[in-house]
Amino acid sequence: MITETKNTKAFYNAEIPCDWEVCSLGSLADKKKKWSFTGGPFGSNLKAEDYTETGIRIIQLQNIGDGEFLDNYKIYTSDKKADELLSCNIYPGEIILSKMGDPVARGCFIPNEDKRYLMASDGIRVLPDSSRVDSFYLLSFINYSIFRTEAVKISTGSTRQRIGLDDLKSIKIPLPPLPEQKAIAQVLSTADAAIHTTEKLITQKELLKKWLMQQLLTGKKRLKGFEGEWKEHSYEKILKVVKRNFDWDENELYKLISVRRRSGGIFYREALYGHQILVKTLRTASEGDFLFSKMQILHGASALVTKEFDGAKISGSYIAVVPKEKKQLNMEFFQWYSQTPYFYHQTYISSYGVHIEKMTFDFDTFLQLEMKLPSIEEQTAISQVLQAADKEISLLKAKAEKLREQKKGLMQQLLTGKVRLKIDKVKTA
Repeated sequence: MITETKNTKAFYNAEIPCDWEVCSLGSLADKKKKWSFTGGPFGSNLKAEDYTETGIRIIQLQNIGDGEFLDNYKIYTSDKKADELLSCNIYPGEIILSKMGDPVARGCFIPNEDKRYLMASDGIRVLPDSSRVDSFYLLSFINYSIFRTEAVKISTGSTRQRIGLDDLKSIKIPLPPLPEQKAIAQVLSTADAAIHTTEKLITQKELLKKWLMQQLLTGKKRLKGFEGEWKEHSYEKILKVVKRNFDWDENELYKLISVRRRSGGIFYREALYGHQILVKTLRTASEGDFLFSKMQILHGASALVTKEFDGAKISGSYIAVVPKEKKQLNMEFFQWYSQTPYFYHQTYISSYGVHIEKMTFDFDTFLQLEMKLPSIEEQTAISQVLQAADKEISLLKAKAEKLREQKKGLMQQLLTGKVRLKIDKVKTA
């Protein structure tokens, strides 16, 4: 199916086959079609007052992903306004690039959900000549590292890069014969399909996990074999604060940990010698401790210390708790419970201050609040179910990442012609 390339010529910082053309991106636009390479409207021609709740969807910078259309940001304008800006209308299957952002000049296909769309000011439409270039091949190269590097080089702006239409047109594209382009596109689209299938499955599993948490952690749904009412307990009755002090050593290297927001877990912040630490109020964290960040708890900064972080050091801005009775509270269950909206709400009403970023957590107030607990056996069973769901998602994410790496390897081989496809053995639709 593949052969190694022998005769090559220089192309930017790479080598491509001698029989491939090198064309500017602008020269690949379909000259027979109007507005085949054009940008979005000037900002003065499309203002906030032109936005409507329904109508023609506006493709914003936020919708242009790196090879995929991002559907999570929706604004609209009227048919009349879209008609006024007809040259900036864009249609399903056409390529749109970003004039600015990180990364700059990223591109994707327009989806086929609507008959037409309107580009915002930072969009660029590229409509290639189908007799010379395959759209999927072109989009694949646009999102490849060689193209991206050149786009960054000729972009302007330090904090947020921006590329002009003429500069974008000047970037060179390697162009194999059209049948080979189609063969390359077929291979890469197959790789994309595998990635998208896995990502879709991840989304489904994450929704299932969220549903399980909502049902199991509130007792709305019970696991088989468990019954009876859950009992309310104040946090004061089930949690105990622990402070593990240690003998300070100026020459000891201390591993410091922190807790991420939004229940993101614990991470190593840095490692410092004792003499490098000004405020010498560190304490030791142990596996099984549950940490509250007094400064960030309103943003979900709480987590269970796992084996990986056993013995690491925490600052005085953390509160560490353990169960008063291990037969009463499973801390893995508590870790899952801490990710619920209700727990987030409890930390909020236990804090005081005017602005959410500056509110202070009052742990004593929090201790007076309550949570419902099933038996320790049911807590353990619930934790195991949620842990299994979480592990399944982690394995799928690892699979998706491996597929992305495999696609990246294919792009490196196929888009530079280092490896050639035998066209007579590949179906090229």
